[in-house]
Amino acid sequence: MTADHNTNPDVDVVVIGAGFSGLYAVHRLHNVEGLNVLAFEASDTVGGTWNYNRYPGARCDTEGYYYCYSFDRELLQEWEWTGKYPEQAELLAYLEHVASRYDLRRHIRFNTRVAAARYDAPTSRWIITTDAGQTVTARYFVTGVGHLSIARYIPEIEGMADYAGEWQHSSRWPREGIDLTGKRVGVIGTGSSGVQMIPVLAKQAEHVTVFQRTPQYSIPARHETATPAFFAEVKRHYDEIWAACRQSAGGFPWQHNGISALEVSEAERLATYERLWQEGGIKFAFGSYKDLSINIAANQTVSDFIRAKISQVVDDPETLASLLPTDHPFMSRRTIVDTEYFETYNRDNVALVDLRKTPVVRMTKRGIETTAGEVGLDLIVFATGFDAVTGPFFNIDIEGRDGLKLTQAWAGGPQAYLGLQTVGFPNMFMITGPTSATGNLPLNAELHVDWIADCIAQLDEAGAESIEPSDQAQQEWMREVARMSERSMISRADSWFNGANIPGKAHGHLFYLGHFGRYRTTVTDTARDGYRGFVLSPRREQPTA
Repeated sequence: MTADHNTNPDVDVVVIGAGFSGLYAVHRLHNVEGLNVLAFEASDTVGGTWNYNRYPGARCDTEGYYYCYSFDRELLQEWEWTGKYPEQAELLAYLEHVASRYDLRRHIRFNTRVAAARYDAPTSRWIITTDAGQTVTARYFVTGVGHLSIARYIPEIEGMADYAGEWQHSSRWPREGIDLTGKRVGVIGTGSSGVQMIPVLAKQAEHVTVFQRTPQYSIPARHETATPAFFAEVKRHYDEIWAACRQSAGGFPWQHNGISALEVSEAERLATYERLWQEGGIKFAFGSYKDLSINIAANQTVSDFIRAKISQVVDDPETLASLLPTDHPFMSRRTIVDTEYFETYNRDNVALVDLRKTPVVRMTKRGIETTAGEVGLDLIVFATGFDAVTGPFFNIDIEGRDGLKLTQAWAGGPQAYLGLQTVGFPNMFMITGPTSATGNLPLNAELHVDWIADCIAQLDEAGAESIEPSDQAQQEWMREVARMSERSMISRADSWFNGANIPGKAHGHLFYLGHFGRYRTTVTDTARDGYRGFVLSPRREQPTA
């Protein structure tokens, strides 16, 4: 009997990843549902994104007290967050605590990368092959591969092989750290990672040169607004906080004010922006007016406000002109939260290279040459992001029914239903997969894992063999995803939200950009309605040897 026709799978469920998604999947599917679960993690520990991204200054840009698990009240009460936006080490410690508290590590094979996953139609089993050549069969295949950790992007620059210094990607920073004393550091990229690390590097290195392609809107974090009294109040009201998160537009414990930015006077509007600016964080973007992300005229008011704030901080006129984002609106790219980012450009040891004016020509033995000349560098940091969302899937050779490769199915951009499944890949579930909602990702991951666990239980109860979306349901959902994307500010800029950051990558709609609360209702209603939009296949006799 071959592995392809094993009537008794090795496990019920294989999970990929041991970050927020994978850990909760292991807990819910094994500890709660009693299924035989095996997870694979390429690293030597848990943490996912918060294990890989260890660069100086790495921290969450969502407040920690709701960027966490909500499923266990005791866990919520026992964990003490030390700050408003937890740093990488604290988030990793939190996830390590979760793994220990629920005894999850014994179900995880570390230092093991999944190389291939193939659906075997005769047995309705997934055959999982690791990079060591080991094979495991499972009834269900669940991916918790994350968005921004595995598939790092390093641009091809002429002369990279000639460079004699050290270079690092932000997501693979050495665990032991790097002594930057006396070093000239170049940072390529000013997305979220670059914005977080540049102020920290500037305090450690002799000199930092920032190579900027796209200027950014960024909101100050205001760490001082989270006090011990604040966290004590949070713990007293966690039930109300999570109820608000589940019903809100972004999975956060607050909503917009319900009115248009164009319906109030300029004085009232500016007062609202100023109040939220002083409070700090992403609430500034999502907690004011209802139409900032969909109405360009309304958005203009907040974009102008942020540009004025940047102008008040940066001293040098030429540097300021390069830092002001004028070719795209606020919220058309990922919303960034910073700690003294713009203030850093007033330091004597920080220089900005505007790649729109003086693009990179090549890397040399000594550093980077632009059209304005050579910049000598001892360390080059690529803060250039990731082949986000779909990239981690494409790192695995995934084959569905009738030999269909996932790379073929998604050649023109990802196709999925509710971010949970994709046509042609029965019993493959994705946690926060393509076309799922954005916003508070741990909360969205809990939504998906709970749905998947309930679905597996219902399949067993109904005697069903497999589940996958109908082609019609997937097409209808993709049209809705496209509609919501095209009406949002995201459609007005190229970024990793649509795949434009990766040369040659098909542009597509990676996320559902609508209201999280309504998305959550849609997802739960499909199950309540007998898995509307999905096709359940009845159980059949298994082949014998």
